[in-house]
Amino acid sequence: MSNSMIVTQPQPLMISRESDKWGSGVCDCCDDVPECCFGFWCHWCFACAKTKRFGECLCLPLLDLCGIVPPITLSMRVLMRNRYGIKGTVCNDCLMATFCRACVWCQMSREMKDRSIQITLVGAKNL
Repeated sequence: MSNSMIVTQPQPLMISRESDKWGSGVCDCCDDVPECCFGFWCHWCFACAKTKRFGECLCLPLLDLCGIVPPITLSMRVLMRNRYGIKGTVCNDCLMATFCRACVWCQMSREMKDRSIQITLVGAKNL
């Protein structure tokens, strides 16, 4: 007879959506109305908050105030495409960032929400 006890710990299960496309279109503001209202009415605060959430410097979007093509919006969109494996071109990103800036930030916000990795413990018991 054995006096050993076997204990199995719950293992985390990573659930992630794999896609090479944006989860929503640039003009899909109805998908998240509160976010889009915040992005439209207080664009600079919204852009700074989303940049910080994405892991970059909080005040980085304020550099977009200079020039015609917004360099930070463009670079954040390209960075997000690369991080999430979304297909696209820098030319398209440049056009979107220049002419649809608030909508682009709302789209990136929705994408961060959709792609956040949720961790579910399988077999865990509540104490």
